[in-house]
Amino acid sequence: VSIVRLYAAALLPGFTLVGLYLVYIIGRSILNPKLAPKPTREEMPEVPIGKLMLMLATSFFPLAFLIFAVLGSILFGLATPTEAASIGALGGMVLAVAYRAMTFQRLRESVYLTVRTTAMVCWLFVGSYTFSAVFSYLGGEHVIADFVMGLDLTPIQFLILAQVIIFLLGWPLEWSEIIIIFVPIFLPLLPLFGIDPLFFGVLVALNLQTSFLTPPMAMSAYYLKGIAPPQIKLTEIFSGVLPYCGMVVICMVLLYTFPAIVFSLPEAFYGPGR
Repeated sequence: VSIVRLYAAALLPGFTLVGLYLVYIIGRSILNPKLAPKPTREEMPEVPIGKLMLMLATSFFPLAFLIFAVLGSILFGLATPTEAASIGALGGMVLAVAYRAMTFQRLRESVYLTVRTTAMVCWLFVGSYTFSAVFSYLGGEHVIADFVMGLDLTPIQFLILAQVIIFLLGWPLEWSEIIIIFVPIFLPLLPLFGIDPLFFGVLVALNLQTSFLTPPMAMSAYYLKGIAPPQIKLTEIFSGVLPYCGMVVICMVLLYTFPAIVFSLPEAFYGPGR
């Protein structure tokens, strides 16, 4: 499956999920204004328009331009994902120099973290490829295919079953293990049910958002705990993220109901086809 088609297919579902988050947050704030009280004049001093535009020009716009440059170069076929990553790395270094934040220590730390993450992902790939090879050699794919086909499922039922399994795996496992080890088990079954792998890939990516929210591997919850006031307990954060898991489920239902959310941009950019 083309990576650029996957990028294009994921944009509208991503904006749909963001829209659901916004509707939920604004709706809760309207129903219970105490959750998001209006700031006082002391908390929100008046800022001249000129100073505000200068702040945006020196903080928001450079980073936004870098993001659009990386994603736009991929979507418009100007660069491969690897080349676009190089553009992002170079742009990050240029911004660091422009903000006078580039030091040898930070550069060294960035290189170290990049190498460490790359090594971790490479070992995951080694393990997943080994698992997949042994699994296929022993006939595991045929066993699962025969079992699933014996259930006499419709395509929509198979999609729901696969997404439920991936959702449950998101509780004890991180997204990387799920993608590399477990998702390939479902891929040979897609042609049997006539399911476009592009659509399946976007559903999996959307479903994996719940793995960032559901304990015990809820990385978003731990990130939030790291910056939250000390009196905020982790259990409170876990209870607070549950509605957002519901938003992900609603978004997936919308994709099931309106597949054009996935296919419209890839077809508009690159024409029909896989």
